[in-house]
Amino acid sequence: MPDSILSHGVKIAEEGEPFPRGATFTGQGVNFALFSAHATRVEVCIYDESGEHEIDRWVLPEFTDEVWHGFVPGLQPGARYGYRVHGPYAPLEGHRFNPNKLLLDPYAKAVMGRLRWDPALFGYTLGHPDGDLSFDERDSAPFMPKSVVVDSHFKWTQTLSRRVPWDRTVLYELHARGFAMRHPDVPEHLRGTFAGLAHDAVLDRIRDLGVTSIELLPIHMFISQQMLEDKGLANYWGYDTLGFFALHPAYMAGPWIDEFKYLVDRVHARGMEVILDVVYNHTPEGNELGPTLCFKGIDNASYYRLLPDQPRYYINDTGTGNTLNLSHPRVLQMVTDSLRYWATEMHVDGFRFDLATILGREPYGFDEGGGFLDSCRQDPVLSSVKLIAEPWDCGPGGYQVGGFPPGWAEWNDRFRDTVRAFWKGDEGMAAPLSQCLTASGDRFNRRGRRPWASVNFITAHDGFTLADLVSYNDKHNEANGEDNRDGHSDNRSWNCGAEGPTDDPEILALRARQQRNLLATLLLSQGTPMLLAGDEVGRTQQGNNNAYCQDNDISWVQWSAIDDAGRALEAFTRRLLELRGRYPVLRRKRFLTGDLVSEDVRDVIWLSCDGAEMDAGRWDDPNTRCLGMLLDGRAPSSAVPRPSDDASVLLLFNAWHEPISFSLPAHPDEGNPWLRLLDTAEPDAPPVALDVGETLTVAGRSLVLLTSRE
Repeated sequence: MPDSILSHGVKIAEEGEPFPRGATFTGQGVNFALFSAHATRVEVCIYDESGEHEIDRWVLPEFTDEVWHGFVPGLQPGARYGYRVHGPYAPLEGHRFNPNKLLLDPYAKAVMGRLRWDPALFGYTLGHPDGDLSFDERDSAPFMPKSVVVDSHFKWTQTLSRRVPWDRTVLYELHARGFAMRHPDVPEHLRGTFAGLAHDAVLDRIRDLGVTSIELLPIHMFISQQMLEDKGLANYWGYDTLGFFALHPAYMAGPWIDEFKYLVDRVHARGMEVILDVVYNHTPEGNELGPTLCFKGIDNASYYRLLPDQPRYYINDTGTGNTLNLSHPRVLQMVTDSLRYWATEMHVDGFRFDLATILGREPYGFDEGGGFLDSCRQDPVLSSVKLIAEPWDCGPGGYQVGGFPPGWAEWNDRFRDTVRAFWKGDEGMAAPLSQCLTASGDRFNRRGRRPWASVNFITAHDGFTLADLVSYNDKHNEANGEDNRDGHSDNRSWNCGAEGPTDDPEILALRARQQRNLLATLLLSQGTPMLLAGDEVGRTQQGNNNAYCQDNDISWVQWSAIDDAGRALEAFTRRLLELRGRYPVLRRKRFLTGDLVSEDVRDVIWLSCDGAEMDAGRWDDPNTRCLGMLLDGRAPSSAVPRPSDDASVLLLFNAWHEPISFSLPAHPDEGNPWLRLLDTAEPDAPPVALDVGETLTVAGRSLVLLTSRE
């Protein structure tokens, strides 16, 4: 028997190199490199094009710096493969090696096939009296997707140097599959794919709305949990990543990753950006009772945070069963390698991090100077892209809004809750609203951070859509199969007089005005606004505020169902974004404080309806539901002490159900009248000139924007 062949036809690969990780095509073959500190042997299994039949198996012979590596000559791009990793099966010590389980490559650039749930996927024997301490010998390969060797050479037409400045950024959160799934201009065979999303009609509509940055819900390879599939449901949102370098196969019309690159290139050609929602906090392998699909079988004790005194069990700061251990240098390296790959190879412009507090956790708790956050700050690639945190998790001290370091933006749920409550008519919301309108400087104005650090939103994928926010008092999640127990119950929503669909014209008119109020507050506030895709046309999820498992018409944008009201709302949204771009005082690069910024100039003045400045009594009055916000165009736009010559803007907010008379104050452009440009109660009204000192009647539950000059 030749030296390169072991028993049962298993071969020994050539030495290869420990870097780069994953499967790398060299032109003469493929180099495999896999980190595992505690394994005793690693084999790579090669499969035919169908991914069903193993045709070769190689032992990775070398172990360098805890990386197993070997070179397989002659192997070509497109090859399907998986790992079998040998080592101790000792759950009480934190080790769960089982070579009977085929494992995905953590660095795989592509994955083919889908996971099919079967008892063989578990490292222990389901139903065994010893539970996860038992050892299962069944082969999981028939039920596993396979990693794929790639070698992509895409010809980009756009460069990486056209990123949108933060103060100009308007985020647009959408689902790569659901957004164009029902779009009439997209060919049916492309609907639900990256190619469909890249269709000119789709991207042109997004660009023409006025947004700058498309934020895609997770597009990394993920799975649907067995619980959902047993109910006939699916993991629609995709927050269960198994492959941090691979695209989700179901979103691809063809087999090659160039399809996503084409999408990014077409987005960039329109002057927009691509932001990825990424999930580096947990994996779908769950806790000790979960399946063995990748990390658990490669090196469980390194990849996951385990209870120090009981390493059989997992720390569950994510609420999903496990937590990735970013305190381990190799796990941290994998995450930062993944981010750099998407930024450099795929040309994406930034990332939104799901449950980002997890990424800043060390064994002692959240640390804004923790390893991952420091890595991003000093990395020449990652420090130059947009970094957006969802700044909370369910672990101890998990709520960290405003707690991330310089260079990061953060989802500001205080903005969402406060603005919803104000327009709903709740008491005592005037003072909190003023903080939100000025980018929540009470939380973000530190360490030289800028107003853009506050990512303001009214709605997101998780929760009611904008139309449902004004149409339902309560969630209606029955379709999720959990007896309506799932999803948030505190939505600060108001149905305006009827629960759900209605033909009552007064209720419909009020709902339309409330949607305009919410959109106007979002898009005219300081900070970085984020729109939920479809809100601008009145998309509904039928009252479902947790549609994570609804890969169907509940979640998809129903383009053919857009009526006159939806088209009017879309036009109103375009107008708001045009105004935001036209008037620099609506997107200052400095926090507004109300202090003197130059002689006789304050950047913001808060006004009562009688034209006088708000005093402590009015701020503290729980019944205050109206206020004015005067943004002085003379206030310097930077720290350079020179006056600005921008137009001033006056925003009037009335959340009271009756009209309120506002006395219009003086403004810097002496001799000019105030010009009313926008009124949510009369969205189609032409501009109207109004004299200083004149009384303007602001309709109940409405917002008005005036400027000192065009």
